[in-house]
Amino acid sequence: MQDFTYLLNSEPEYIEMMYQKYRSNPHEIDDSWRYFFKGYEFYNETPNNTDPDEIKVLNLINNYRSRGHLFTKTNPVRKRRNYTPDLSLKNHNLKESDLQKKFTAGIDLLGKPAKLSEIIETLNETYCNSIGAEFMFIREPEKVEWLKQKMESTKNKPNFDSKLKARIHEDLAKAVLFEQFLHSKYLGQKRFSLQGGETLIPGLKAVITKGAELGIEEFIIGMPHRGRLNVLANIMDKDLLEIFAEFEGREIDKEDLTDIGFDFSGDVKYHLGYSKIVSPVKNKNIKLGLAPNPSHLEAVNPVVEGMVRAKIDNDYNGDMSKIAPILIHGDAAIAGQGVVYEVIQMAKLNGYKTGGTIHLVVNNQIGFTTDYTDGRSSTYCTDVAKVTLSPVFHVNADDVEAVVLAIQIAMEYRQKFNSDVFIDLLGYRKYGHNEGDEPRFTQPTLYKIIENHIDPEKIYSEKLMNEGCLLKETIVDVKDKIKKNFEQNFQKSKTIIRKLNTPTFIDNCDLKKRNSSHKLFPFPKTKVNRDEIKKIGRSIFSIPNDLNVISKLRKLYEQRLQKIEFEENIDWGTAEILTYGTLLSEGISVRLSGQDSIRGTFSHRHSAVQIEDSDSKIILLNNATNGKSSFNVYNSSLSEFGVLGFEYGYACASPDQLTIWEAQFGDFHNGAQIIIDQFISSAETKWNRSNGLVMFLPHGFEGQGPEHSSARIERFLSLCANENMHVVNPTTPANLFHLLRGHVKHNFRIPLVVFTPKSLLRHPSCVSSLEDLTEGQFEPIISDTSKCNKTRRTVFVSGKLFYDLQDYKIKNEITDISIHRVEQLYPFPKEKIEEIIQIENAEQIIWAQEEPENFGAWNFVNNRLKYHNLIYIGRKESATPAVGSMSQHISEQKNIIDKVFE
Repeated sequence: MQDFTYLLNSEPEYIEMMYQKYRSNPHEIDDSWRYFFKGYEFYNETPNNTDPDEIKVLNLINNYRSRGHLFTKTNPVRKRRNYTPDLSLKNHNLKESDLQKKFTAGIDLLGKPAKLSEIIETLNETYCNSIGAEFMFIREPEKVEWLKQKMESTKNKPNFDSKLKARIHEDLAKAVLFEQFLHSKYLGQKRFSLQGGETLIPGLKAVITKGAELGIEEFIIGMPHRGRLNVLANIMDKDLLEIFAEFEGREIDKEDLTDIGFDFSGDVKYHLGYSKIVSPVKNKNIKLGLAPNPSHLEAVNPVVEGMVRAKIDNDYNGDMSKIAPILIHGDAAIAGQGVVYEVIQMAKLNGYKTGGTIHLVVNNQIGFTTDYTDGRSSTYCTDVAKVTLSPVFHVNADDVEAVVLAIQIAMEYRQKFNSDVFIDLLGYRKYGHNEGDEPRFTQPTLYKIIENHIDPEKIYSEKLMNEGCLLKETIVDVKDKIKKNFEQNFQKSKTIIRKLNTPTFIDNCDLKKRNSSHKLFPFPKTKVNRDEIKKIGRSIFSIPNDLNVISKLRKLYEQRLQKIEFEENIDWGTAEILTYGTLLSEGISVRLSGQDSIRGTFSHRHSAVQIEDSDSKIILLNNATNGKSSFNVYNSSLSEFGVLGFEYGYACASPDQLTIWEAQFGDFHNGAQIIIDQFISSAETKWNRSNGLVMFLPHGFEGQGPEHSSARIERFLSLCANENMHVVNPTTPANLFHLLRGHVKHNFRIPLVVFTPKSLLRHPSCVSSLEDLTEGQFEPIISDTSKCNKTRRTVFVSGKLFYDLQDYKIKNEITDISIHRVEQLYPFPKEKIEEIIQIENAEQIIWAQEEPENFGAWNFVNNRLKYHNLIYIGRKESATPAVGSMSQHISEQKNIIDKVFE
């Protein structure tokens, strides 16, 4: 609790100085000083009031606003923890005799002087009833004042008409009865029930309805498995026949599976996504999308944010007020999962902001079996909201009208201030983690209370009947119709044939979906006319003379332009920027994101020109756009999980453009492995959804240690099946040029994993001619074209090691060993490799790699060429990818080369 003891230790001159600051700008000083001076002025401006207790009352009001949430009636099944000091009169140095006394301080709360009893009654109703609000920590006065006015003007009490109350009741009845119906028909089957938090459904309806009234045209929802079936049925309006058929375990129509180009495995029913167009308000349609999500809680958060941002950029012309993300969390997950923090930290960043997210927490007050007191250190599971100074509403989930009111306020706040808002719905979990679990094993006391606790529909029905708003007969009739609908669909579900092509979770992500006719090869035509590529080069590499840029950067751009004009050898960085330029000129937008992606970790890209002695920069690639395309490059936050998930979502919702995520070093994708495993490699097989995200993963052994060498090639290859990804280790600038251009020109989308170089960025041999760009194509294998006597050894290699071997071969004039580069690791070019083996008919066939034997591509390649008796040459098995000693690295590298040519 705040008090004013600090005044006793202050010099009069200091107090006068603070007062002058208060007079010029009250929000420059601390709250405690501000409220003191506010009371001081009340005291002086009221001639008949000589009571110094005004300050005490102002302090009381301030404490209710700041700490009232700690003393609410928001928990339906548990007693609150005790917080001290409380909001009692004695802790504010006020007395019972003051209750009937009128205070000018009431102006701050009620707009007029008021009795202390009236002030306290208003404060209790506003801040200590079914809604507890955390907002006083927000540093922007306009937001604080808006929230105060919004809540205090209504005392946080709903004033809904009977029509809205009836609708809320019907929505709540559908949610409650749906769970009860499933429990009766599919006893023991997992469904991850919403029971105890069913007010989420009328709450979501309120978000959608209020959003539609405020101009929103689309919502994209991300949520875990708990409550998903209820959301699918009662928010997304998924056909009940389909839901019940999934419970029945009915197979998908085999005819539906014949035309897709991969083995469809599907996923459990409580992971699936959906989409729907609804009309929550008259004459207005709203798009709803529910993204699929694996059991990895909160993993879908960045994916949803990326989808929303893509639609903001491409469908809504940058208008963030037309679409909003909704993220539904569990209390244990929002407090425990690090990706939540990563995503929230992205909320206000230029490349990632989405205009504010509505966060709804279904607070069961328990994890799998873990009590909340063992699950977090923070007071609330939502304390992460303070990272972005976002308001939090803690609401009793048994009070459905309070839930709806809080969500309406939250939606208005989001639209007005483009800020995240958190609504913490305090309820319970009626059964265990799943319906076959016994919660009393670990929570006997809590579940004794829950067992005797009536559901929120009964609570609300009784309230409406007591108010005279609804008759008992009306309520019974509503519930009977709902039950009858469930039963009819249940009976029909026993005979239907399930269909695969259900509505997707977001429109336009199906535009590039793969079917059986879609193959990677033949590769699309990717060459560019010589005159056109020179024209583009001049537009993107010519820095205006009047720009004051670093001389080294100007020289770099001049060298790039010269290489194109005089058709000299083109390095990696030049070819990469040319790739983007040619795509932009053809109307294809490019988005590149990563921790150092503007300049490039290895200072090779320089996609933006920094103005010297300034924070401004220009992006010359914008000169190549054709009016329809755009180039966007962002240095991301220091995040892998969150940012990769975001870019995956972005690529999902923008299949016609090139979207790239770049790791600072390839090994750093470790931090995003869940996105790779659960979305990038498997979404097509699980959810029949395509994605064309490109991953740049710097890879190569240069003696920089374990974490700066390997992009873990073996991990990606272990995830490859049914041509679900394109995995490439290109070694020439031209191959990168044609690879990226071809990737976005295919009429289908699969993820592309590119192991990009580090030292090769400046290797004198790692160059391509202009003709390679204007006449060439992507080469899955680059064969040895040197003159060779009878081949003694046929060597296959992938990546940077080729150049070390080639240098040795040329220097030592070796003519009986051929070296072939396997640029494409998956889909594995087996036929081409076997053709080379047959033609050369060498005594020995070698796979050489710089990675340890249990890393890299060796095991993957050997398994596909096991009948050819390949010989492995590379580093021995290791627990880490690379050594940390430069001398040892050099020795190991020399040993590999010696063995290849021995």
